[in-house]
Amino acid sequence: MAVSVSKKKSKQSKKVEAREICFSYSILINFFYRIPAAVFLLILIFLWSSSTTIISGKIIHVCVSSRKLNNLYCLSAGTQPNFDIPIPVINNSAISPSINGDIKEILNVVRDDLNPEIEKKVNADRKEEVANSVQAVNVVLDEQIPNAENRADKDENEAANAVEVLKTAQNNPNPDIREVEKGREVEIAHAKKVVEEQLQLHRSWKSSKNHPVCDGRGIYVYDLPSKFNTDLVGQCHDLVPWADFCEYFNNDALGLPIPKLGKGWYQTHQYSLESIFHTRVLKHPCRVYNENEAKLFYVPFYGGLDILRWHFKNVSNDVKDTLSLELIKWLEKQQPWVRNAGKDHVFVLGKISWDFRRNDNSPWGTRFLELSQMQNPIKLLIERQPWHVNDIGIPHPTFFHPHSDDDIISWQLKIISSSRKSLVSFAGAPRPDQPDNIRSILINQCNSAENGMCRFMNCSSGGCDQPESVIELFKESEFCLQPPGDSPTRKSVFDSLVSGCIPVFFCPFTAYYQYPWHLSTDHGKYSVFIDQEVVKQRKVNVVERLMKISPREREDMRSFIIYEVLPGLVYGDSNSQLEKFQDAFSIAMNNLLERVTRMESNAQ
Repeated sequence: MAVSVSKKKSKQSKKVEAREICFSYSILINFFYRIPAAVFLLILIFLWSSSTTIISGKIIHVCVSSRKLNNLYCLSAGTQPNFDIPIPVINNSAISPSINGDIKEILNVVRDDLNPEIEKKVNADRKEEVANSVQAVNVVLDEQIPNAENRADKDENEAANAVEVLKTAQNNPNPDIREVEKGREVEIAHAKKVVEEQLQLHRSWKSSKNHPVCDGRGIYVYDLPSKFNTDLVGQCHDLVPWADFCEYFNNDALGLPIPKLGKGWYQTHQYSLESIFHTRVLKHPCRVYNENEAKLFYVPFYGGLDILRWHFKNVSNDVKDTLSLELIKWLEKQQPWVRNAGKDHVFVLGKISWDFRRNDNSPWGTRFLELSQMQNPIKLLIERQPWHVNDIGIPHPTFFHPHSDDDIISWQLKIISSSRKSLVSFAGAPRPDQPDNIRSILINQCNSAENGMCRFMNCSSGGCDQPESVIELFKESEFCLQPPGDSPTRKSVFDSLVSGCIPVFFCPFTAYYQYPWHLSTDHGKYSVFIDQEVVKQRKVNVVERLMKISPREREDMRSFIIYEVLPGLVYGDSNSQLEKFQDAFSIAMNNLLERVTRMESNAQ
C-alpha cells in the first residue's frame, strides 16, 4: 500500500510539475511577446520629446532634446531645453557635416528599432508639407499671411519628422533608407533656406534713418485695462516664491543704480523689457492719440510677467491662459485690429518665444503665441522662434542705460583702454543634469588652463548675483565663452559685448539667427564660432584655439564691437536724449515704422 500511495503521489507530482512548467513558459512567452511593444512605446515617447524641443525654435538645424520643465534655473534662463545645433553659418559657410554625428549620438539608442517601410511612408507624407511650408514663407515675403495657424502646425510637424527620418538613416545599409536620407537632406536645405529668407525679410525693413521720421506714420499706444500690465507689476512681491521683484521696477523698470560702475548703470532684471519698452514708447515723438492717425499699433501687454507669476504655482492651464484670451477678446472689439487682422500691431514680450508656445502635452507656459489671432502681429522677443517669421529677436536688457551720447562715449573710451588680464572667461553654471551640454567640458578646460589664462565665475554658487562682478570680469577678458544654457540665447552675450569682450559662440541660434536688426551679418567681425560638436567630442581645446588668434585680430574685433555694435545693444533710460547714436529701442521702432510703410505700399 505504501508503494501504491507512492505511485499515486508520483503521478500527481508529475502533472503538477508539468502544469507549473507550462505556466512558467506561458509567463516567459507573454513577457517576451510584450517587449517589442514596450520598446516601441519608449521610441514614441523619445520622439515626442525630441520633436517638442524642435518646435521650440531649434527645428531648422535638427536639434534634438527634451524640455526641462522642472529646472529651477528657470527664473534666470527660462527653463528651456539643452540642445545641439551644429550648423554654423559664418560668412556664407556651408552646413557643418557634424549634423549627422550629432543626430547619431543622440538617437542611436532607437536607431535600429524602426521599420524602414514606416520611414518611407513618413518621408512621402512630408514632401507635400515641406513644399507647403516654403510656399507659406514666400507668401509672407509678399506681406500676406493667410492661414498662419495652419502654417505653424505644418512647420512643427515637419521639424519633428525631419529628425524622425534622419535618425533611422544613420549607418543603415538599406538602400531605401539611404534614399530617405537623401530626401531629408533636401528637406533640411529647404528649411534652412526658409529661415534665411525670414532673416533677409527682417533686414529688408531696416531703416536708413538715424532719427525717427514720422511723416504721417503715427504710433498709437493702446490704453489697455490695467490687469494686462500695471496690475502685473503690482504683484512683484509674489511673482516667485524666493525673491521680491519690486526693486527691479524702480526707475521705470531699470532697477536700482550701481554707483560702482558709474552713471547709467542699474540692476536691471533680464525680464524687465516689457516695462522698459512701454515707458519709452509712451514718449516716442511719433506717438499719436487718435487711432485714425496711426500706422503702427503698440499693445503694451506684459505677457512675460503673466507667465512668470504662474511659474511655481500649481494652477491649471486654463488659469494660465485666462489673461491672454481676455486680451484677444478685448482686441477683437478694436477697429484697428479688425481692419488689418493685427498685421500692423506689435507686441514686446520679455521672455523667450518658447514660453508662449505651450503644447497640449506640457504644462509649461501659455499658448498665447499659438493662438490663431496672434499669427499676424509682429512679436519682439529676447529670443525668437526661428520657424515663425513674425518673431523678431531684440537684445536682452543689459545693466547699462545711457542718458546721453556722452554717457556712451565715456564708456567706450573706458573699455577700449581696459587692461585685459585674462585671455578667456566664462560666467555661468554647470549643467550636471544635462549630459549633452558642453558647459562642463568648457569649465574643465578653463580651470586647466595655465597661468590664469581662463577665469571661471560659478553662477550656481551666487558668484553672478552682483552685476558689477560680472561686468568687471568681462572688462578684463579678451574672450567670453557663451555656450547655450537652458535655451539658445543668453543675457550674458550682451553683457560681454557691452564690456568689449569678444563672445565665443558654439551654436548659431545663440545670436546669428536671432537679432537681424542689431547684429552685423558679418559674424566674424564681432565674434568667434567653435562648433559645439567638436567640443563635445573633445577634438578641440577652446582656450588653446583662442590663443591662436593674434592680438591685432582681437583689437580689430574689439574696436568693431565697441564703436559699431555696442550703442545699438543698450536701451537708453526713459528720458534719454541720444542724438549721435541709435540705441536698441530706436533701432527697433524705426524698423517697425519702415515695415508698416512698405506694407502700405504693397497694399496699394
